Amino acid sequence: MAKEVEMLPRHEEVVSIETRDHEQGVYLTWEDLTVLASNNEGVPRVILDAVTGYAQPGEILAIMGPSGCGKSTLLDTLAGRLGSGMRQSGNILVNGRRQALAFGTSAYVTQEDILMTTLTVREAVYYSAQLQLPQSMTKSEKKERAEMSIREMGLQEVIDTKIGGRISKGISGGQKRRVSICMEVLTRPRLLFLDEPTSGLDTRHDRITVMASIHQPSSEVFELFDNLCLLSSGKTVYFGRTGLAAEFFSRNGFPCPTLRNPSDHYLRTINKDFDKDIETGCSDKPVTTAEVIDILVHSFKMSNSCQETKRRVADICNMEGELVKSGSQASFKTQCMVLTKRSFLNMYRDLGYYWLRFVIYMALCLCIGTIYYDIDYSYGSIQARGSMLMFVAGFLTFMSIGGFPSFVEEMKIFRRERLNGHYGVTPFVIGNTLSSIPYLGLVSIIPAAIAYYLVGLQRGAEHFIYFTVVLYVCMILVESLMMIVASIVPDYLMGIITGAGILGVMMLSGGFFRLKNDIPKPVWRYPMYYIGFHTYANEGYFKNEFLGLNFKNGTENISGEEVVRNYWEMDLSYSKWFDLAVLIGMVVLYRVLFLIIIKSGEKVKPMIRDYFGKRATKQTRQVMVLPSTMSPINVSSC
Repeated sequence: MAKEVEMLPRHEEVVSIETRDHEQGVYLTWEDLTVLASNNEGVPRVILDAVTGYAQPGEILAIMGPSGCGKSTLLDTLAGRLGSGMRQSGNILVNGRRQALAFGTSAYVTQEDILMTTLTVREAVYYSAQLQLPQSMTKSEKKERAEMSIREMGLQEVIDTKIGGRISKGISGGQKRRVSICMEVLTRPRLLFLDEPTSGLDTRHDRITVMASIHQPSSEVFELFDNLCLLSSGKTVYFGRTGLAAEFFSRNGFPCPTLRNPSDHYLRTINKDFDKDIETGCSDKPVTTAEVIDILVHSFKMSNSCQETKRRVADICNMEGELVKSGSQASFKTQCMVLTKRSFLNMYRDLGYYWLRFVIYMALCLCIGTIYYDIDYSYGSIQARGSMLMFVAGFLTFMSIGGFPSFVEEMKIFRRERLNGHYGVTPFVIGNTLSSIPYLGLVSIIPAAIAYYLVGLQRGAEHFIYFTVVLYVCMILVESLMMIVASIVPDYLMGIITGAGILGVMMLSGGFFRLKNDIPKPVWRYPMYYIGFHTYANEGYFKNEFLGLNFKNGTENISGEEVVRNYWEMDLSYSKWFDLAVLIGMVVLYRVLFLIIIKSGEKVKPMIRDYFGKRATKQTRQVMVLPSTMSPINVSSC
């Protein structure tokens, strides 16, 4: 083994595998790893072509290459995040074993910094610490861990600054990246995946195995890398010690010019996007970029670096190190409480979540109150009351789609944190539901009071309370529906259009614009009339308002019961409380459906990946000879 150490560059920093502290580090190896993606015609396209490499504790492996070379795909594959439309083959081993990466062992920082913009740096990291760190730690210990991580990432100067986003300016982009890394290293993971980090690599990573995909680092950042993996068109151009890459390129006739950043030179040499002739030191005749890549790929396969990489991978695979164990985290109860507090604070600070809607609701209810001001009990008031109640049940609740952008942002944060195993699906749904209750109550009670008493609807506390509760439940219901849409259609414009279309169809078939007996039975009455919530909101409102009143049509008195039964064609065999119960049941159903959609999405993706993985073995053999063993690594979640 001493001989092996002598063959490695910078051998004074490298010790033999046997002398390393296995329990403190994670070795990751991959052999002949190939990833295919199918186009619209089902023809497989090679994204990674039989790449081999390793990553070891206390070192940073940089995965570099031009856009589309497969560096992010390699990182995703090793982290167990390969998309359902991708197929992989090859061997991926952790500590020489075929095993999954569990929570607390690995962490993944995505290319996009998806953070809760209304929180300060301290709040964001502290909430994350409360969710991720084990229940055995006290609150003070978790707070100290959060403060320590903030100091390690150099964020002391902005610790009480809001992260900021689309509305308010906050910390810089580099600082956001540091916050993202800070939140993931709270558990002291032994394997850290970084996708396109712009900063934070200069932070001390003792005993952590760091893998970073990066496009074009500065010379200062480039000097931090221990090992370098250069990819082009999915093929390995170079893998080995960073300091030996310049010698490899020079030996093949592409020396790095003096005073030029080596990473710029490497990428310029192997980038086919702007194909050009390149002068070589070995021939007077310039060659194309495609030819350069072929030269370098072939040369690397024959080089000592390639042989050393394969030998190092074999040594690590033979070590049979420890099985990685899943770390513990906060209890179910703690997750629910922390997520509720964090969501409540986010809703309070985000003007677009509820406050802007509250102002709009106040203005709309003031308009309703003045247009229908002090309505009388004439025959004409029957239609006026019905129109006013329909506007409240239909159009006022329709405004809840205005919170869709905030829902989408919250779902993005959830997906990022969920993939890293910060918390479960059920605590997220519970926290989101509980945190919205007081705000929806505020949005419902005050505007409802303005409209109710200005119009002069039926007197009595019971009637007003029922009116307010129905509005409140309908708003929760619409929000629940929009959360379902946000979980399926994560695009602002498409989501709002989809949500508006669903609500429009429900409103149209709710029994006001077209009375129940006039609605065509196929589709519109069965089932749309009965599955739309507007049906029960309208019935509840109409029964609450008309029953007990009398209206004058000349000398004739018309009772509210006749109005509901004959004029509005509504069923009086059940009371308004039944309609309210149905609405509450719909809220519960929509929230449960929201939970099921998220959980089923998590289960379907691995199934699809496994299915395509089995097909990949057959299809890839038609394209190239590949190893049949597959070892996808999945970051387990709690």
